[in-house]
Amino acid sequence: MSSHDPRSSGCTPFEEELINAMNDFAHSTDSPAFDTTGMVHRTRRRRATLIAGVATALIVAGGGTALASISGSGSQTAAGTTASTVDHKKATFLLGGISKTPIPVDLTGQDLATAKQQFLKAQLKMGTIVKTRSPGCKPASVVELTPHSPKIVFKGDTVDVKLCAG
Repeated sequence: MSSHDPRSSGCTPFEEELINAMNDFAHSTDSPAFDTTGMVHRTRRRRATLIAGVATALIVAGGGTALASISGSGSQTAAGTTASTVDHKKATFLLGGISKTPIPVDLTGQDLATAKQQFLKAQLKMGTIVKTRSPGCKPASVVELTPHSPKIVFKGDTVDVKLCAG
């Protein structure tokens, strides 16, 4: 027997026929065609859209949190510091330019330090500080802002403050 002669596989003729039939079947079917380039581009597009959506949601949520801290802490007043004679509209400013609707920040009855913090958060400049007599207010608390509600102030604007003289 030479090395070029077909070797005997040790299989029966039935087994050889079965192996040949299986090989013919395996070689006769077409392999599926995949558009791998298109799949990669769609995946990248979907991923980019998802990332942009998540980033937008985080920005909106972060901006909402910052706005809530500005308006939430600005609207708190100490118990018993305001009376019926204090006009809340005069000590409230509307912060515009952050969202579609202006955000009211009420500084009625707040002390000067708290008012300064609110101005820093809102990126506003504090103008002149004047003490005025106003009945029913706590001394050194905010009683009026200029400009006040319903006027809208924007980042960088100057707001004058009137404090209660007692």
